[in-house]
Amino acid sequence: MTDGASFWDKVATRYARLPVRNETAYAETLARTRTYLKPSDRVLEIGCGTGTTALKLAETVESILATDVSGNMIGIATGKLADGSAGNVSFRQAEIGADTLGGGSFDVVLAFNLLHLIGDTAGAIRQVRDRLKPGGLFISKTVCLSEAGLLLRSLFRLLIPVMQLFGKAPFVHFLKISELERLIRAEGFEIIETGNYPAKPPSRFIVARKV
Repeated sequence: MTDGASFWDKVATRYARLPVRNETAYAETLARTRTYLKPSDRVLEIGCGTGTTALKLAETVESILATDVSGNMIGIATGKLADGSAGNVSFRQAEIGADTLGGGSFDVVLAFNLLHLIGDTAGAIRQVRDRLKPGGLFISKTVCLSEAGLLLRSLFRLLIPVMQLFGKAPFVHFLKISELERLIRAEGFEIIETGNYPAKPPSRFIVARKV
């Protein structure tokens, strides 16, 4: 599960300076996520990047442990805790299946803009399931590039391998929405809400309950 760790270490500083690409879609994602969070929830976020989402959701839950494979990303995220405004958030460099995260310990696991960047998507979802309590929620949003328009999809398939060759892009999985949802159900989840934020190319928002 270490896909792209060195890549994200190299781009962390530049990534931290980038604005959110689609503020409307991001706000909708946060709003829909908040409707499922409770003040008593212990939350794990995987692929937290520089920690923005964890900090925005902190006031709605008991605690958030936000993790990323990139130590540089976590370093930037930890720096955001300096003002002490989010005492229930902690950041840790860790892989999805790290023993230190415990098993079956969390009420909710979040994974935003992550699953399409992992080679073993099914394995990642399985690790998420192992981190959840019975009935716990897996809330994710995943870019599904195979659902992009023909021209944009063709452009991505042409450019991404070239960029990867020069270390300018991480691994990218061209997922279909149906494939993503099948993988989630196959690992023991019931999907209870979906949406696309944004719609083109679709970033599939999925809320799934561990059964």
